[in-house]
Amino acid sequence: MAYDELKSIIEKSSNIVFLGGAGVSTESNIPDFRSKDGLYNAVTKYGYPPETLISHSFFKSHTKEFFEYYKENLIYLDAKPNKAHYALAKLENEGKLKAVVTQNIDNLHQLAGSKNVFELHGSVFRNYCMNRNCGEFYSAEDIINMDGVPYCKKCGSIIKPDVVLYEEGLDNYVWSSAVNFIKNADVLIVGGTSLVVYPAAGLINYYQGNKLILINKSETSYDGKANLVIHDSIGKVLGEVCEID
Repeated sequence: MAYDELKSIIEKSSNIVFLGGAGVSTESNIPDFRSKDGLYNAVTKYGYPPETLISHSFFKSHTKEFFEYYKENLIYLDAKPNKAHYALAKLENEGKLKAVVTQNIDNLHQLAGSKNVFELHGSVFRNYCMNRNCGEFYSAEDIINMDGVPYCKKCGSIIKPDVVLYEEGLDNYVWSSAVNFIKNADVLIVGGTSLVVYPAAGLINYYQGNKLILINKSETSYDGKANLVIHDSIGKVLGEVCEID
């Protein structure tokens, strides 16, 4: 059985890296804005697809509309980690998992106890004044509680979420660290992602081992390259394999 095989692989390894996508967070009731529903809702309510609404150019030219969409669709303060998050934190605590590389921006891995987390697309929980001479930090709660466009209380400049928008490049340190951990991993577990969003999906190509595990509800274009494929919920699979109550 696939679950038994995965459990055996995990038990024998002390150099596992996890690469995760939106599917890890949807199990914590955070909608995937790239889904058909997310696309439909964005176009119906705002008149633009999500990729436009959270692009750098839209942030610059339609700042008010950007924050309307951002606050309603990307910040979920009440979200709680699910079994996948807790399983990964447990594996890290046991010395088996060396890094979590995530496309998500919700801080749930850290809330579950994971420490070595590389957030490819940043985090909604970090926000900074855009004035380089100020750079004041603001929390996600601060952003939610400010009406309309959030302005710095110290200098009056716009506050920008520390989230990688469309048209923006990934952080060099985060990217190079993710590449390094994946390249040197014994086991690479990829979960909750359809592997269609680049450059994040391209990280899988840096893996040089022979224990590539894909866990996703639907098929991906990389299924044929994997050593083990499980089409199921990431929380269900990791929760059961890692014995999370």
